[in-house]
Amino acid sequence: MYKHILLPTDGSDLSKAAVKHGIELAKTIGARVTALVVSTPLNSLVVDPSVVSTALDQYKALVASQTAKYLDNIKNSAVEAGVECSALCIEHDKPYEAIVDTAKKQGCDLVVMASHGLRGVSAILGSETLKVLTHTSVPILVYR
Repeated sequence: MYKHILLPTDGSDLSKAAVKHGIELAKTIGARVTALVVSTPLNSLVVDPSVVSTALDQYKALVASQTAKYLDNIKNSAVEAGVECSALCIEHDKPYEAIVDTAKKQGCDLVVMASHGLRGVSAILGSETLKVLTHTSVPILVYR
């Protein structure tokens, strides 16, 4: 059975429910989990480079604060369930690529993620979950 489960989250309610399900699954089968938050670089979100230089510090502080909150909640839930948990934050302009790469590099044998976690422009292009499904050979459990 699965030994190492990747739990990517964007902090949405559905994503939180998927993480909870992933931790419960890990507890049941004796697996460990890795929580993952992928933050989008500010320069991927804006067109005018001068805006980047003036807002970068504020953006990084906000992302660090939110990321720490998401990951701390997951780590606390895992500890309460008796599940070994590590946590990662990766900055990448394509979250699905970061998820696929992390699953491979960390040796995860299952990814548990929400059925949809749309972000900004990505909402127009399709969900990150769909992109992960089509770009990885690691099994994916999609939580609806």
